[in-house]
Amino acid sequence: MQTATLLSLALYFILMIGIGLYAWRKSTADSEGYLLAGRNLPPSVAALSAGASDMSGWLLLGLPGALYATGLVEAWIGIGLFAGAVANWFIVAPRLREQTETRGNALTIPQFLANRFPERAVTLRVISAIVIVTFFTVYTAAGLVGGGKLFETAFAGMLPGMGMSDYMLGIVITAGIVLAYTMVGGFLAVSLTDFVQGIIMMIALVMMPLVVMFGSGGDAGGSISDVDVPGFLSLTEGLTGLGFISAVTWGLGYFGQPHIIVRFMAIDTVAKVARARTYGLSWMAVSLLGAIGMGLAGRAYADRNGLVVEDPETIFIVLSELLFHPLITGFLFAALLAAIMSTISSQLLVSSSSLTEDFYRLFLRKQASEREAVNVGRICVALVAIAAMFIASNPDSEVLGLVSNAWAGFGAAFGPLIILALTWQDKEGAGMTGAGAVAGLVTGAGVVGLWIAFGLNADFINGQGLYEIVPGFIASWIAIVVVSKATFKTGVTAASVQS
Repeated sequence: MQTATLLSLALYFILMIGIGLYAWRKSTADSEGYLLAGRNLPPSVAALSAGASDMSGWLLLGLPGALYATGLVEAWIGIGLFAGAVANWFIVAPRLREQTETRGNALTIPQFLANRFPERAVTLRVISAIVIVTFFTVYTAAGLVGGGKLFETAFAGMLPGMGMSDYMLGIVITAGIVLAYTMVGGFLAVSLTDFVQGIIMMIALVMMPLVVMFGSGGDAGGSISDVDVPGFLSLTEGLTGLGFISAVTWGLGYFGQPHIIVRFMAIDTVAKVARARTYGLSWMAVSLLGAIGMGLAGRAYADRNGLVVEDPETIFIVLSELLFHPLITGFLFAALLAAIMSTISSQLLVSSSSLTEDFYRLFLRKQASEREAVNVGRICVALVAIAAMFIASNPDSEVLGLVSNAWAGFGAAFGPLIILALTWQDKEGAGMTGAGAVAGLVTGAGVVGLWIAFGLNADFINGQGLYEIVPGFIASWIAIVVVSKATFKTGVTAASVQS
């Protein structure tokens, strides 16, 4: 039976690599092609690529696992994320698509910030790149943890390990396939694979809870109303004020996620952003509802059938093996890998673009040719992946925990910075300054790091933690406004607005 499952996965891997080869022939001749697919993505591809790279293995592992363990109250994270995504598509998407092209045809977020604030160009590019590479290495590690858990749970002892554990072998296989198509095909390969992966993910997330409730799982007692846990289906059971704030403020992170907002930069025209928004938010709504339903229905099925699930984050894997034909199980595992790989590939490419454009071409080889830059970008993809594999080598890592830290870091460091850089630009020159931008970037990242280091995300008031994105986002916003007002100089700021 596992042979059929492995066959399905093998076909999926071949499809991903085939897309990478197609993209290699279409759009890797220069940096704009390799890093942004020439700004020619159709709305549907850009939208599903943004969604798939956003959700990662968290959608099929972390969120269902949290709902399985605690109940419907964990859905507030999904609700907050959807609200944040709506605001991101309306506030950031059209402005970023237009301004990154008109302000020097910026290919990366650090480049855009440098063009927006030329008086602090080098400082912004360097600090932005450091934040991006640091947090994305951790974020990529979270995805690899998901790949390791899949192979450890589903194929224990079946694959030749070459001296590695099943968990580590899963990490190596996941990273290897992602590296293959990302290094070869660049942004177009990542976007096209994301599009396919997004469709696979949505189908799996709709199919799984329906089968558990109404198929063979339902016949065996999969109704979500039968969990013998008080308040399991309540949105408020055990919810505190700090808990509610920590959950819904996940949505603040959207404004500062480089691997998501870079998709806005690649949509072929500003006029098509609205269509992409419709596709993206529809996909997200369906997928989130499916993930929530899977966690709740999975717990009901497990309780009624005496099933012991040691790690709640593996409920999707467990149900895939129990309730479906091996070929379908392979498809479902491909959906999980799609969620993981779509995010990893996006993060690797954004990290690579920062290392190439904001370090290599800025300090080491200013006159580097386009071909050289593309090749250096490929090397950087591999280097970041190796670092992430090292972080992910601990099998006790939790996907949701790693993702939450990296998500907060980006949201606090870049969220207020991106929003204000796009919107706070008075025609007379008043508004955000380069010094304010630097202050917000450093303050946001620093507050998040300190909040985690002192354990305040776990114990802030009376044993209750507060998600680190909240103080980080607020502190960053205040720093930008205060420092900008203190350092405003009409001539300098007006020049940056008109550039």
